[in-house]
Amino acid sequence: MRGICKMKNAVNRDIPQQVLDMGYEPFQGSNYKEAHQYKKAAPTVRMRPKQQDTKLLGSIREALKAVNFRDGMTVSFHHHFREGDYVVNLVMKEIVDMGFKDITIAASSLGQAHDPVAQYIEQGIVTGIQTSGIRGKMGEVVSHGKLKTPAILRSHGGRVRAIESGEVHIDVAFVGAPTSDCMGNARGKGGKSDCGVLGYAVVDSRYADNVVVITDCLVDFPNFPPSIEAVDVDYVVVVDEIGNPRKIASSAARYSTDPRDLLMAEYCAKVIEHTPYFKDGFSFQTGAGGPSLAANRFLEPLLVKHGIKMGWIIGGISRPAVDLLNKGLVECIIDTQDFDIAGIESVHSHPRHYEMSTSQYANPGNKSAFVNKLDYVILAALEVDVNFNVNVITGSDGVLRGAPGGHPDTAAGARCCIIVTPLVRGRMATICEEVVTITTPGENVDVLVTDYGIAVNPKRPDLLEALQKTNLPLRTIEELQQEAYAMVGTPDPLPFKERIVAIMEARDGTVLDVVRQIDPQGAAGE
Repeated sequence: MRGICKMKNAVNRDIPQQVLDMGYEPFQGSNYKEAHQYKKAAPTVRMRPKQQDTKLLGSIREALKAVNFRDGMTVSFHHHFREGDYVVNLVMKEIVDMGFKDITIAASSLGQAHDPVAQYIEQGIVTGIQTSGIRGKMGEVVSHGKLKTPAILRSHGGRVRAIESGEVHIDVAFVGAPTSDCMGNARGKGGKSDCGVLGYAVVDSRYADNVVVITDCLVDFPNFPPSIEAVDVDYVVVVDEIGNPRKIASSAARYSTDPRDLLMAEYCAKVIEHTPYFKDGFSFQTGAGGPSLAANRFLEPLLVKHGIKMGWIIGGISRPAVDLLNKGLVECIIDTQDFDIAGIESVHSHPRHYEMSTSQYANPGNKSAFVNKLDYVILAALEVDVNFNVNVITGSDGVLRGAPGGHPDTAAGARCCIIVTPLVRGRMATICEEVVTITTPGENVDVLVTDYGIAVNPKRPDLLEALQKTNLPLRTIEELQQEAYAMVGTPDPLPFKERIVAIMEARDGTVLDVVRQIDPQGAAGE
């Protein structure tokens, strides 16, 4: 059962009346709001004393008092430390210990490092989550209906758009910074918790009513050039540790040695080689999945063979991109997040490795996002259905355990979006009739690469014609889905209840899909 529904959206998902009553519109296609205009929101600004010597406070508690923290506030965090982040837990513990409640967390992403927040959800202290990623215990408690209000899930670009437009109002932004001076000029570089860049935190610092920089390395004024400018910062707090950079890299963000991954990576490189945009100066991004990253090693000899190099690489940066830069096979890297130590070290040392904000990277509501200039992007998936819709956020058990991240943004902007995923994963069919949750609409997916063949979206006959001239194993997506089911069987419907636990927004703020509460004891539709 799907409940009372006013209408289906453009990807044939029912949007329940209760969601429409929240002021949402159903998703009506990726270009629906192309000419939409909005006034940028303005944060509260307080004039400072002319000769203020410092913004330093002695503790997070002092900062909460200084911003006049109250029940019902929205706080934000960034995830540049990924699973090595300490800031969310430090701040949230203080908020809870001081007795505040009805808190909304509006983070760029949340992971297993933030498992302690799950208990605050169960206690009813945290009542709202707005994020890109939601994993670990937090994903489990939200999926089981413990959060008071539906979690709002957005792409990285969609989050920036929502903040800039005023749809999301941040009362206090807490920015973990590897280095800061006493006035709040903060950088992602230096100190003992170096994370490279702070691109995700820029929008928070510019639009939040209050901005608190939390650092474990205070440096001399001025700390230039800053990622976060002192003009946007209210207070600075020094703590013992803000994060562990060694935990920035996850297993998903490392080179794969799995033969199946390497086969798919080779297919991806050959698809790129034989499509029209493979020429000198092309632009490129790859996701953090093993096959996606491995595609770089197969692209390298093709670049040398054809005597061309890439113009630029964007996105989350890791060793494969850095290696191409150091070998002179890409002109520059433009970085919004570093996925490993190699990326962090490169942004320190290479003169053509630059930092940018997430708004410049992927915001669909600004005047010029980098994703709109992408030629190729290679992205992973948990599931892909016969309409090329992609799921990267809910597992095969229906539990929230992933993140749209920049997936929908780059897919929408790139000339050629390549999704790479194995045909089956364990005993689960990855290519299916209908994904659990749509996070990237099929209209933005051009090519699907699996270990059992390659499917081209019928809306791209130009790419199909180009690839038919190769010896690549081309299949229809229906053939791949049927083969997957023949191998592992048709999946049973998941046992969802009617309650909506999360709303998946499209990049433009319309509703792409909803996530319902999982019922571990029930049957589908009960």
